[in-house]
Amino acid sequence: MVKPGGPFKTPPSSPLPDLVPSAAAADPVQTEIPVPRASRRSEIPAFEVMRITDEIARRRLAGHDVVSLCAGEPSARPAPGTLKPAGYTGPLGTMPLREAIAGHYRDWYGVELEPQTVAVTTGSSGAFQLVFLTAFDPGDRVALASPGYPAYRNILRALGVDVVEIPTGSATRYQPTPELLDAAVAERGPLAGLIIASPANPTGTMLGRGELSALVEWCRANGTRLISDEIYHGITFPEAGDPDPRGVSARELDPEAIIINSFSKYWGMTGWRLGWAILPQSLVAPLEALASNFALSPPAPAQELALTAFTAESYAERDAVVAGFARARALILAAEPELGWGEAAPSDGAFYYYSELGPQLDRFGDSVAYARALLERADVALVPGVDFDPVAGGRSVRLSYAAGEAAVEEALARIIRFQRG
Repeated sequence: MVKPGGPFKTPPSSPLPDLVPSAAAADPVQTEIPVPRASRRSEIPAFEVMRITDEIARRRLAGHDVVSLCAGEPSARPAPGTLKPAGYTGPLGTMPLREAIAGHYRDWYGVELEPQTVAVTTGSSGAFQLVFLTAFDPGDRVALASPGYPAYRNILRALGVDVVEIPTGSATRYQPTPELLDAAVAERGPLAGLIIASPANPTGTMLGRGELSALVEWCRANGTRLISDEIYHGITFPEAGDPDPRGVSARELDPEAIIINSFSKYWGMTGWRLGWAILPQSLVAPLEALASNFALSPPAPAQELALTAFTAESYAERDAVVAGFARARALILAAEPELGWGEAAPSDGAFYYYSELGPQLDRFGDSVAYARALLERADVALVPGVDFDPVAGGRSVRLSYAAGEAAVEEALARIIRFQRG
């Protein structure tokens, strides 16, 4: 196999008799032909979570009883007994599903949407790609919080967008603020876009209505497009009396905000690869043009299943799953003294616990070495923070409690034994 960019030796030419001996014939020289290299836009880090997922599968095949607190994958909804024959749908999805999503926003948030502004996509990942292509040009500056979901920065960079990472911490509850954005503009220049996530991955922190309103106003005053990742809405752990128990949608505050969501998390449809974007009217036609060329249409069987997501029975079923997440979260919070780690994010929602390792850093050096040793010696998988924060992530890890109470309880016992060993 030839390495990318490496030399490739040409085969000798067909054997023909040399009528006249030549210097080339006497001393043949093979010509090096360069092999085309991969594109520069593909020079982005792989998603560490998926690499660890492969390692988990390998260890399980080898007979190891691995407890995975790695991927953000909740219990899956079953498919209907019989799926109809599936052909192409419209590039932005079927109108019945787009109407059902609009109805969901009316019921949960009191927001009236035109179904035509709903774009059904191949997972939220497909929504990010299409939205970023539609909203930004190469060289535009787009801000996002760090730590944060790595695909934001990697997709943007692959598209030639200049990513402006906003370092956050406990002082701002791991969320951007107008003051942090002002500082970023002073250092890097005007921002074409801001990506926010509430609840956020990996920290689980949320923006309250007042905090979100302040960001909306900042974006409006600075001509910055706001993109709100709301795929963990509904997976929240509110205090009693919270007026926004499922989270605040940016569409409640700004009709021009772009919303990205998915059926993967609250509804447990990860493998069906179906998400959506709520768009300003001005971006519907441009995004549809891209979608019709990139994917033709979202998966039709997944759209059929998704139509069953907005029933009273489905909401009740998924709320029961969220209650299980809350119990798993409580197990982790109760184990904090025994874990003995460092500062942790509050985990207001989603199903993640993000924490510095504290004294374990003295023992292992960084979170990558800690996670590797934990998997090899205790068969517990979690994610080092380098995926989410290239600068300070070597100090932190993320636990996913989407696996449920039993898995979390067993994993915590193994982690504590591992650290004592």
